[in-house]
Amino acid sequence: MGQRLSGGRSCLDVPGRLLPQPPSPPPPVRRKLALLFAMLCVWLYMFLYSCAGSCAAARGLLLLLGSGSRAAHAPPALATAPDGTPPRLPFRAQPATPLASGKETAEGAASPEEQSPEVPDSPSPISSFFSGSGSKQLPQAIIIGVKKGGTRALLEFLRVHPDVRAVGAEPHFFDRGYDKGLAWYRDLMPRTLDGQITMEKTPSYFVTREAPARISAMSKDTKLIVVVRDPVTRAISDYTQTLSKRPDIPTFESLTFKNRTTGLIDTSWSAIQIGLYAKHLEHWLRHFPIRQMLFVSGERLISDPAGELGRVQDFLGLKRIITDKHFYFSKTKGFPCLKKAEGSSRPYCLGKTKGRTHPEIDREVVRRLREFYRPFNLKFYQMARHDFGWD
Repeated sequence: MGQRLSGGRSCLDVPGRLLPQPPSPPPPVRRKLALLFAMLCVWLYMFLYSCAGSCAAARGLLLLLGSGSRAAHAPPALATAPDGTPPRLPFRAQPATPLASGKETAEGAASPEEQSPEVPDSPSPISSFFSGSGSKQLPQAIIIGVKKGGTRALLEFLRVHPDVRAVGAEPHFFDRGYDKGLAWYRDLMPRTLDGQITMEKTPSYFVTREAPARISAMSKDTKLIVVVRDPVTRAISDYTQTLSKRPDIPTFESLTFKNRTTGLIDTSWSAIQIGLYAKHLEHWLRHFPIRQMLFVSGERLISDPAGELGRVQDFLGLKRIITDKHFYFSKTKGFPCLKKAEGSSRPYCLGKTKGRTHPEIDREVVRRLREFYRPFNLKFYQMARHDFGWD
Protein backbone atom coordinates (compact mmCIF):
# COMPACT_ATOMS: atom_id res chain seq x y z
CA MET A 1 0.00 0.00 0.00
CA GLY A 2 2.81 2.31 0.87
CA GLN A 3 4.81 1.44 -2.18
CA ARG A 4 5.71 4.20 -4.52
CA LEU A 5 6.13 3.75 -8.18
CA SER A 6 9.14 4.79 -10.04
CA GLY A 7 9.32 8.46 -10.57
CA GLY A 8 8.01 9.17 -7.06
CA ARG A 9 4.26 8.68 -7.87
CA SER A 10 1.92 6.76 -5.57
CA CYS A 11 -0.04 3.83 -6.93
CA LEU A 12 -3.19 5.72 -6.02
CA ASP A 13 -2.26 8.60 -8.25
CA VAL A 14 -4.42 7.55 -11.22
CA PRO A 15 -4.49 9.99 -14.15
CA GLY A 16 -7.59 12.14 -14.14
CA ARG A 17 -8.51 11.18 -17.70
CA LEU A 18 -9.18 7.63 -16.44
CA LEU A 19 -11.77 8.73 -13.87
CA PRO A 20 -15.48 9.31 -14.85
CA GLN A 21 -16.11 12.94 -15.76
CA PRO A 22 -19.40 14.93 -15.25
CA PRO A 23 -21.24 15.79 -18.51
CA SER A 24 -20.12 19.06 -19.98
CA PRO A 25 -22.79 21.81 -20.14
CA PRO A 26 -24.15 22.63 -23.61
CA PRO A 27 -22.30 25.39 -25.33
CA PRO A 28 -23.91 28.81 -24.63
CA VAL A 29 -24.24 29.46 -28.36
CA ARG A 30 -26.38 26.37 -28.92
CA ARG A 31 -28.66 27.28 -26.02
CA LYS A 32 -29.12 30.81 -27.34
CA LEU A 33 -29.96 29.52 -30.82
CA ALA A 34 -32.62 27.18 -29.43
CA LEU A 35 -34.18 30.03 -27.44
CA LEU A 36 -34.11 32.32 -30.46
CA PHE A 37 -35.79 29.69 -32.63
CA ALA A 38 -38.57 29.18 -30.06
CA MET A 39 -39.17 32.94 -29.84
CA LEU A 40 -39.28 33.18 -33.63
CA CYS A 41 -41.91 30.45 -33.82
CA VAL A 42 -44.08 32.20 -31.21
CA TRP A 43 -43.72 35.56 -33.00
CA LEU A 44 -44.61 34.01 -36.38
CA TYR A 45 -47.69 32.33 -34.92
CA MET A 46 -48.92 35.56 -33.31
CA PHE A 47 -48.26 37.55 -36.49
CA LEU A 48 -50.18 35.17 -38.75
CA TYR A 49 -53.02 34.84 -36.26
CA SER A 50 -53.44 38.61 -36.07
CA CYS A 51 -53.56 38.79 -39.85
CA ALA A 52 -56.43 36.32 -40.26
CA GLY A 53 -58.99 37.62 -42.75
CA SER A 54 -57.58 41.13 -42.97
CA CYS A 55 -53.79 41.35 -43.36
CA ALA A 56 -53.07 41.41 -47.07
CA ALA A 57 -49.36 41.79 -46.39
CA ALA A 58 -49.07 38.13 -45.40
CA ARG A 59 -50.23 36.96 -48.83
CA GLY A 60 -46.76 36.34 -50.21
CA LEU A 61 -45.65 34.47 -47.11
CA LEU A 62 -48.75 32.30 -47.09
CA LEU A 63 -48.36 31.55 -50.76
CA LEU A 64 -44.90 30.18 -49.95
CA LEU A 65 -46.13 28.23 -46.94
CA GLY A 66 -49.30 26.90 -48.50
CA SER A 67 -48.47 26.61 -52.22
CA GLY A 68 -50.65 24.04 -53.82
CA SER A 69 -52.93 23.80 -50.79
CA ARG A 70 -55.96 25.42 -52.43
CA ALA A 71 -57.17 22.12 -53.80
CA ALA A 72 -57.17 20.71 -50.30
CA HIS A 73 -59.71 23.29 -49.16
CA ALA A 74 -62.85 21.84 -50.69
CA PRO A 75 -66.16 23.40 -49.62
CA PRO A 76 -67.36 21.82 -46.39
CA ALA A 77 -70.37 19.56 -46.44
CA LEU A 78 -73.69 21.04 -45.41
CA ALA A 79 -74.26 20.58 -41.72
CA THR A 80 -76.36 22.00 -38.95
CA ALA A 81 -75.08 25.43 -37.89
CA PRO A 82 -73.47 25.78 -34.45
CA ASP A 83 -76.43 27.81 -33.22
CA GLY A 84 -78.80 25.01 -34.13
CA THR A 85 -80.05 26.47 -37.40
CA PRO A 86 -81.38 23.55 -39.48
CA PRO A 87 -79.76 22.95 -42.87
CA ARG A 88 -83.05 23.65 -44.64
CA LEU A 89 -86.04 25.84 -44.01
CA PRO A 90 -89.13 23.96 -42.82
CA PHE A 91 -90.88 24.61 -46.12
CA ARG A 92 -90.18 24.54 -49.81
CA ALA A 93 -90.22 28.05 -51.25
CA GLN A 94 -92.08 28.91 -54.40
CA PRO A 95 -89.91 29.94 -57.35
CA ALA A 96 -89.03 33.61 -57.29
CA THR A 97 -90.89 35.86 -59.69
CA PRO A 98 -88.59 38.37 -61.39
CA LEU A 99 -90.43 41.50 -62.43
CA ALA A 100 -88.23 41.80 -65.48
CA SER A 101 -89.38 39.12 -67.89
CA GLY A 102 -90.96 39.05 -71.33
CA LYS A 103 -88.40 39.23 -74.13
CA GLU A 104 -85.66 38.23 -71.73
CA THR A 105 -86.01 34.55 -72.60
CA ALA A 106 -85.68 35.21 -76.28
CA GLU A 107 -82.47 37.13 -75.70
CA GLY A 108 -80.76 34.83 -73.23
CA ALA A 109 -81.59 36.62 -70.02
CA ALA A 110 -78.84 35.41 -67.74
CA SER A 111 -75.96 37.82 -67.77
CA PRO A 112 -72.31 36.74 -67.95
CA GLU A 113 -71.95 37.98 -64.39
CA GLU A 114 -74.65 35.57 -63.25
CA GLN A 115 -73.48 32.59 -65.30
CA SER A 116 -69.72 32.89 -64.87
CA PRO A 117 -68.71 35.60 -62.41
CA GLU A 118 -65.48 37.42 -63.16
CA VAL A 119 -64.32 37.00 -59.61
CA PRO A 120 -64.40 33.28 -58.72
CA ASP A 121 -65.72 32.40 -55.31
CA SER A 122 -62.49 30.80 -54.21
CA PRO A 123 -60.74 31.49 -50.93
CA SER A 124 -57.72 33.74 -50.88
CA PRO A 125 -54.49 32.26 -49.49
CA ILE A 126 -55.15 33.98 -46.19
CA SER A 127 -58.70 32.58 -46.00
CA SER A 128 -57.49 29.11 -46.91
CA PHE A 129 -54.64 29.17 -44.38
CA PHE A 130 -56.92 30.34 -41.60
CA SER A 131 -59.89 28.16 -42.49
CA GLY A 132 -60.34 27.49 -38.81
CA SER A 133 -60.27 31.15 -37.72
CA GLY A 134 -63.39 33.26 -37.31
CA SER A 135 -66.88 32.06 -38.14
CA LYS A 136 -69.32 32.19 -41.02
CA GLN A 137 -72.14 34.68 -40.57
CA LEU A 138 -75.23 35.59 -42.56
CA PRO A 139 -74.60 38.87 -44.40
CA GLN A 140 -75.24 42.09 -42.54
CA ALA A 141 -75.25 44.08 -45.81
CA ILE A 142 -76.31 43.12 -49.35
CA ILE A 143 -75.85 44.89 -52.68
CA ILE A 144 -79.27 44.15 -54.18
CA GLY A 145 -79.01 45.95 -57.53
CA VAL A 146 -79.11 47.00 -60.19
CA LYS A 147 -77.86 44.94 -63.11
CA LYS A 148 -75.37 46.91 -65.26
CA GLY A 149 -75.34 49.67 -62.66
CA GLY A 150 -71.82 49.12 -61.30
CA THR A 151 -72.40 46.50 -58.61
CA ARG A 152 -69.28 44.48 -59.41
CA ALA A 153 -67.08 47.59 -59.27
CA LEU A 154 -68.57 48.60 -55.91
CA LEU A 155 -68.05 45.15 -54.40
CA GLU A 156 -64.43 44.91 -55.57
CA PHE A 157 -63.70 48.41 -54.27
CA LEU A 158 -65.24 47.54 -50.89
CA ARG A 159 -63.21 44.37 -50.57
CA VAL A 160 -60.11 46.51 -50.18
CA HIS A 161 -61.40 47.47 -46.73
CA PRO A 162 -59.94 45.19 -44.03
CA ASP A 163 -63.26 45.04 -42.18
CA VAL A 164 -65.28 43.86 -45.20
CA ARG A 165 -65.46 40.21 -46.16
CA ALA A 166 -67.56 39.37 -49.20
CA VAL A 167 -68.39 36.29 -51.24
CA GLY A 168 -67.09 36.70 -54.80
CA ALA A 169 -69.76 34.99 -56.91
CA GLU A 170 -73.40 36.02 -56.85
CA PRO A 171 -75.23 33.58 -54.51
CA HIS A 172 -78.74 34.17 -55.98
CA PHE A 173 -80.16 32.76 -52.76
CA PHE A 174 -83.19 35.03 -52.35
CA ASP A 175 -84.31 34.65 -55.96
CA ARG A 176 -83.27 31.15 -57.10
CA GLY A 177 -81.95 29.09 -54.19
CA TYR A 178 -84.22 29.98 -51.27
CA ASP A 179 -85.44 26.39 -50.84
CA LYS A 180 -81.87 25.33 -49.97
CA GLY A 181 -82.17 27.00 -46.59
CA LEU A 182 -80.28 29.58 -44.55
CA ALA A 183 -77.63 27.08 -43.41
CA TRP A 184 -76.67 26.49 -47.05
CA TYR A 185 -76.59 30.25 -47.63
CA ARG A 186 -74.47 30.87 -44.54
CA ASP A 187 -71.99 28.22 -45.67
CA LEU A 188 -71.33 30.24 -48.85
CA MET A 189 -70.07 33.18 -46.81
CA PRO A 190 -66.40 33.78 -45.95
CA ARG A 191 -65.24 33.51 -42.36
CA THR A 192 -65.12 36.76 -40.42
CA LEU A 193 -63.59 37.96 -37.18
CA ASP A 194 -65.21 40.23 -34.61
CA GLY A 195 -65.78 43.69 -36.06
CA GLN A 196 -65.83 42.54 -39.70
CA ILE A 197 -68.88 42.78 -41.98
CA THR A 198 -70.10 39.94 -44.18
CA MET A 199 -71.47 41.03 -47.57
CA GLU A 200 -72.76 39.64 -50.85
CA LYS A 201 -74.13 41.09 -54.06
CA THR A 202 -76.84 39.79 -56.40
CA PRO A 203 -78.30 42.55 -58.63
CA SER A 204 -81.41 40.59 -59.60
CA TYR A 205 -82.74 40.80 -56.03
CA PHE A 206 -83.92 44.35 -56.69
CA VAL A 207 -86.41 43.18 -59.34
CA THR A 208 -87.51 39.98 -57.57
CA ARG A 209 -90.89 40.31 -55.81
CA GLU A 210 -90.14 37.77 -53.11
CA ALA A 211 -86.68 39.09 -52.21
CA PRO A 212 -87.71 41.92 -49.81
CA ALA A 213 -89.82 39.67 -47.59
CA ARG A 214 -87.22 36.89 -47.64
CA ILE A 215 -84.34 39.16 -46.65
CA SER A 216 -86.49 40.75 -43.95
CA ALA A 217 -87.29 37.28 -42.59
CA MET A 218 -83.56 36.60 -42.35
CA SER A 219 -82.89 39.89 -40.54
CA LYS A 220 -84.86 43.10 -40.39
CA ASP A 221 -81.60 44.94 -39.68
CA THR A 222 -79.94 44.02 -42.99
CA LYS A 223 -78.46 47.05 -44.73
CA LEU A 224 -79.29 47.28 -48.43
CA ILE A 225 -77.21 48.99 -51.11
CA VAL A 226 -78.58 49.81 -54.57
CA VAL A 227 -76.27 51.03 -57.32
CA VAL A 228 -78.39 52.94 -59.83
CA ARG A 229 -77.57 54.48 -63.19
CA ASP A 230 -79.34 56.56 -65.85
CA PRO A 231 -82.00 54.01 -66.95
CA VAL A 232 -81.52 54.81 -70.64
CA THR A 233 -77.75 54.24 -70.50
CA ARG A 234 -78.34 51.18 -68.32
CA ALA A 235 -80.76 49.69 -70.89
CA ILE A 236 -78.25 50.21 -73.72
CA SER A 237 -75.51 48.62 -71.60
CA ASP A 238 -77.80 45.68 -70.84
CA TYR A 239 -78.50 45.22 -74.55
CA THR A 240 -74.78 45.49 -75.37
CA GLN A 241 -74.01 42.69 -72.95
CA THR A 242 -76.61 40.41 -74.55
CA LEU A 243 -75.45 41.37 -78.04
CA SER A 244 -71.91 40.30 -77.21
CA LYS A 245 -73.20 36.80 -76.49
CA ARG A 246 -75.88 36.63 -79.18
CA PRO A 247 -75.02 38.75 -82.19
CA ASP A 248 -78.18 37.61 -84.02
CA ILE A 249 -80.69 39.29 -81.69
CA PRO A 250 -82.95 42.08 -83.06
CA THR A 251 -81.83 45.70 -82.92
CA PHE A 252 -82.19 47.77 -79.77
CA GLU A 253 -84.70 50.01 -81.55
CA SER A 254 -86.99 47.13 -82.53
CA LEU A 255 -86.94 45.65 -79.02
CA THR A 256 -87.70 48.99 -77.36
CA PHE A 257 -91.12 49.53 -78.94
CA LYS A 258 -94.25 47.45 -79.09
CA ASN A 259 -95.22 49.66 -81.99
CA ARG A 260 -92.65 52.14 -83.21
CA THR A 261 -95.20 54.09 -85.21
CA THR A 262 -97.23 54.89 -82.11
CA GLY A 263 -94.11 55.14 -79.94
CA LEU A 264 -95.46 52.68 -77.35
CA ILE A 265 -92.57 51.46 -75.18
CA ASP A 266 -92.43 47.72 -74.50
CA THR A 267 -92.07 47.52 -70.71
CA SER A 268 -92.11 43.72 -70.84
CA TRP A 269 -88.54 43.80 -72.12
CA SER A 270 -86.28 43.35 -69.11
CA ALA A 271 -83.76 45.95 -70.32
CA ILE A 272 -86.53 48.56 -70.10
CA GLN A 273 -88.33 47.29 -67.01
CA ILE A 274 -85.29 47.11 -64.73
CA GLY A 275 -84.92 50.90 -65.10
CA LEU A 276 -88.35 51.55 -63.54
CA TYR A 277 -86.62 52.02 -60.20
CA ALA A 278 -89.58 53.64 -58.43
CA LYS A 279 -91.83 50.66 -59.09
CA HIS A 280 -89.32 48.17 -57.75
CA LEU A 281 -88.48 50.32 -54.74
CA GLU A 282 -92.13 50.30 -53.64
CA HIS A 283 -91.86 46.59 -52.85
CA TRP A 284 -88.73 47.11 -50.73
CA LEU A 285 -90.20 49.96 -48.71
CA ARG A 286 -92.97 47.66 -47.52
CA HIS A 287 -90.36 45.68 -45.59
CA PHE A 288 -87.46 48.06 -44.95
CA PRO A 289 -87.31 51.71 -43.86
CA ILE A 290 -85.57 54.06 -46.28
CA ARG A 291 -82.83 54.71 -43.69
CA GLN A 292 -81.63 51.10 -44.17
CA MET A 293 -81.12 51.62 -47.88
CA LEU A 294 -78.28 53.46 -49.59
CA PHE A 295 -78.50 54.49 -53.24
CA VAL A 296 -75.13 54.73 -54.92
CA SER A 297 -74.71 56.68 -58.15
CA GLY A 298 -73.23 54.52 -60.89
CA GLU A 299 -72.05 57.68 -62.66
CA ARG A 300 -70.26 59.04 -59.58
CA LEU A 301 -68.73 55.63 -58.96
CA ILE A 302 -66.81 56.32 -62.18
CA SER A 303 -66.17 60.04 -61.84
CA ASP A 304 -65.52 60.10 -58.06
CA PRO A 305 -65.07 56.56 -56.71
CA ALA A 306 -63.51 57.69 -53.44
CA GLY A 307 -66.43 60.05 -52.77
CA GLU A 308 -69.05 57.35 -53.30
CA LEU A 309 -67.01 54.83 -51.31
CA GLY A 310 -66.87 57.36 -48.47
CA ARG A 311 -70.69 57.41 -48.36
CA VAL A 312 -70.82 53.62 -48.43
CA GLN A 313 -68.28 53.26 -45.62
CA ASP A 314 -70.24 55.73 -43.50
CA PHE A 315 -73.47 53.84 -44.19
CA LEU A 316 -71.89 50.55 -43.12
CA GLY A 317 -70.40 52.11 -39.99
CA LEU A 318 -66.83 51.58 -41.20
CA LYS A 319 -63.79 53.77 -40.78
CA ARG A 320 -63.01 55.68 -44.00
CA ILE A 321 -60.00 53.70 -45.13
CA ILE A 322 -60.70 53.57 -48.90
CA THR A 323 -59.70 56.96 -50.31
CA ASP A 324 -58.34 58.56 -53.49
CA LYS A 325 -54.98 56.92 -52.96
CA HIS A 326 -56.51 53.52 -53.78
CA PHE A 327 -57.58 54.42 -57.34
CA TYR A 328 -56.18 55.35 -60.70
CA PHE A 329 -58.13 56.07 -63.89
CA SER A 330 -57.64 53.66 -66.78
CA LYS A 331 -57.87 55.45 -70.14
CA THR A 332 -58.11 52.06 -71.84
CA LYS A 333 -61.08 50.93 -69.77
CA GLY A 334 -62.64 54.32 -69.28
CA PHE A 335 -63.24 53.85 -65.57
CA PRO A 336 -61.30 53.71 -62.27
CA CYS A 337 -59.14 50.75 -61.30
CA LEU A 338 -57.57 49.73 -58.02
CA LYS A 339 -53.88 50.34 -57.44
CA LYS A 340 -53.88 47.26 -55.22
CA ALA A 341 -56.65 44.69 -55.11
CA GLU A 342 -57.67 42.74 -52.01
CA GLY A 343 -54.85 40.46 -50.92
CA SER A 344 -52.53 41.61 -53.70
CA SER A 345 -49.84 44.17 -54.37
CA ARG A 346 -50.69 44.45 -58.07
CA PRO A 347 -53.09 46.85 -59.85
CA TYR A 348 -56.54 45.47 -60.63
CA CYS A 349 -59.14 46.43 -63.25
CA LEU A 350 -62.46 44.76 -63.94
CA GLY A 351 -62.42 42.19 -66.74
CA LYS A 352 -63.12 42.45 -70.43
CA THR A 353 -66.88 42.11 -69.90
CA LYS A 354 -66.85 45.59 -68.35
CA GLY A 355 -66.59 48.80 -70.32
CA ARG A 356 -67.82 47.43 -73.65
CA THR A 357 -68.34 49.96 -76.44
CA HIS A 358 -72.06 50.61 -76.90
CA PRO A 359 -73.61 50.35 -80.35
CA GLU A 360 -74.88 53.54 -82.00
CA ILE A 361 -78.56 54.00 -81.09
CA ASP A 362 -81.03 56.12 -83.07
CA ARG A 363 -81.19 59.53 -81.35
CA GLU A 364 -84.96 59.68 -81.69
CA VAL A 365 -85.26 56.38 -79.84
CA VAL A 366 -83.04 57.70 -77.05
CA ARG A 367 -85.15 60.87 -76.84
CA ARG A 368 -88.38 58.89 -76.57
CA LEU A 369 -86.90 56.70 -73.87
CA ARG A 370 -85.86 59.74 -71.85
CA GLU A 371 -89.40 61.10 -72.06
CA PHE A 372 -90.76 57.71 -71.00
CA TYR A 373 -88.48 57.42 -67.96
CA ARG A 374 -88.76 61.04 -66.80
CA PRO A 375 -91.85 60.68 -64.53
CA PHE A 376 -90.50 57.44 -63.05
CA ASN A 377 -87.15 59.11 -62.38
CA LEU A 378 -88.75 62.07 -60.63
CA LYS A 379 -90.76 59.74 -58.41
CA PHE A 380 -87.63 57.73 -57.64
CA TYR A 381 -85.75 60.91 -56.66
CA GLN A 382 -88.47 61.68 -54.12
CA MET A 383 -88.53 58.14 -52.71
CA ALA A 384 -84.74 57.88 -52.50
CA ARG A 385 -84.42 61.47 -51.24
CA HIS A 386 -81.71 62.15 -53.77
CA ASP A 387 -81.71 63.79 -57.21
CA PHE A 388 -79.43 61.83 -59.55
CA GLY A 389 -79.73 64.42 -62.33
CA TRP A 390 -80.57 62.03 -65.17
CA ASP A 391 -83.04 64.52 -66.63
